[in-house]
Amino acid sequence: QMQLVESGGGLVQAGGSLRLSCAASRSIFSDYVMGWYRQAPGKQREFIAAMSSGGGTNYADSVKGRFTISRDNAKNTVYLQMNSLKTEDTAVYFCHADGGLIDYWGQGTQVTVSS
Repeated sequence: QMQLVESGGGLVQAGGSLRLSCAASRSIFSDYVMGWYRQAPGKQREFIAAMSSGGGTNYADSVKGRFTISRDNAKNTVYLQMNSLKTEDTAVYFCHADGGLIDYWGQGTQVTVSS
């Protein structure tokens, strides 16, 4: 089992920045692809970004150039740096650990971007 705990969400004005953190309860090194998803009210959960243990990254088109995913394996933590935030980025953001045969989700953190 692994627990994922997100933090760093909050209220920010459009154009601002936030950094989300996801702390894993045990080592994530070389075992999991770590990612971020989000879910806005009335919408399906959508992929935002992911990073492999080797450092490869993948981003949704909607956040490319604005969001950056990173991971600190020594701290078992994944980050999502969000810049140039837009009102449409408002959502609950979830951390995800994909181990292939098994995956884990965090409880989510709310990000609200005001105009």
